[in-house]
Amino acid sequence: MSGARPPPLSLYVHLPWCVAKCPYCDFNSHKAGDSPPRGRYIKALKADLVAEASRANGRSIQTIFMGGGTPSLFSGAEIQEILDAAHAVFDVASDVEITLEANPGTVECGALASYRSAGVNRLSLGAQSFDPDSLQRLGRIHGPAEILDAFREAVAAGFDSINIDLMYGLPGQTHAMALADLRKAVDLHPEHISYYHLTLEPNTIFYSRPPPDLPNDDAAFEMQESCHALLSAAGYSRYEISAFARPGFECRHNLNYWLFGDYIAVGAGAHGKMTDPQGAIHRYQKPAHPLAYIEALTDGSGRTALRRLDREDIAFEYMLNVLRLPQGFTTTAFEERTGLESGVLRARLEACRGKGLLQQIDAESWQPTGLGLRFLNDLQEQFLPSQAVL
Repeated sequence: MSGARPPPLSLYVHLPWCVAKCPYCDFNSHKAGDSPPRGRYIKALKADLVAEASRANGRSIQTIFMGGGTPSLFSGAEIQEILDAAHAVFDVASDVEITLEANPGTVECGALASYRSAGVNRLSLGAQSFDPDSLQRLGRIHGPAEILDAFREAVAAGFDSINIDLMYGLPGQTHAMALADLRKAVDLHPEHISYYHLTLEPNTIFYSRPPPDLPNDDAAFEMQESCHALLSAAGYSRYEISAFARPGFECRHNLNYWLFGDYIAVGAGAHGKMTDPQGAIHRYQKPAHPLAYIEALTDGSGRTALRRLDREDIAFEYMLNVLRLPQGFTTTAFEERTGLESGVLRARLEACRGKGLLQQIDAESWQPTGLGLRFLNDLQEQFLPSQAVL
């Protein structure tokens, strides 16, 4: 890949605290308690941004995503301080997309306007459900009214790109309940809806103690089919396995992940991916616990060593990400982003086509079939390093 055009560059900022840990959540989040050390954490973030600046290697930051945890536990002034620090050390594109995740239960009156003034131009509201009983069982600290209030405040604050996170396959949820939940989201006319199946992830309460009344696979699939049809009829296009957007409002930051772009990572537990000028691809991760992260940045050890990916890892990681996209990929794009010859995929692609998981559109274009999207894990597993023909 040496001499080739480098991939687009994003910045991810992790803000790790939550009011409470939800029983389904496997993200790197920590209970805030009465007084999380936000000031010390922001100081560490600013040092981290300075340490990471050279990784950009002349590239502009195209998107910034502030995730968590619950970023909306931080004030508008604190978000402004973080974004100012990013602008001070990076060349940030004039049309940069800046997303902030917000929990409706932590949004105070006026807070969203302050985030908008700080430069945030895309808001992601973690609704998860509009049903009060479902919200309670999911461990959410908000109710339906708080979702509506937060959405209306976001519109009033000037956000014209709003995402609503929603889940289905919830404990005790029926087909009718799933449709009713989604209709309430659609009726708000957000620009983007993330609609995904509740999964029992390792190291979560739900994994160790599964709810007894989860819908079975067939019931969940019926919910998915009906709700996807509702989203399509309402003008939302499915551009990723669980992401639906009105035209022009796809999440550019997440698309950069799925298209195997590069991203700089700051914050506790944040993961980064970088392509060096010679075309080698690397990953790295920051210390996961907020206090360990603060200490690492305080003593100057915050710049994490890179782990270079080998050929098998690169091919698998590319396919792991790009197969989430219904539109699929081209072999040319694979070669540009990985530095590998597309021939290394040929045997696996043909095997997946034979199983009905992939379809070839033209000489270089491949797409997951409906069956491939339904059984995405099975499709992705076909490209595991142990099975890939490289």
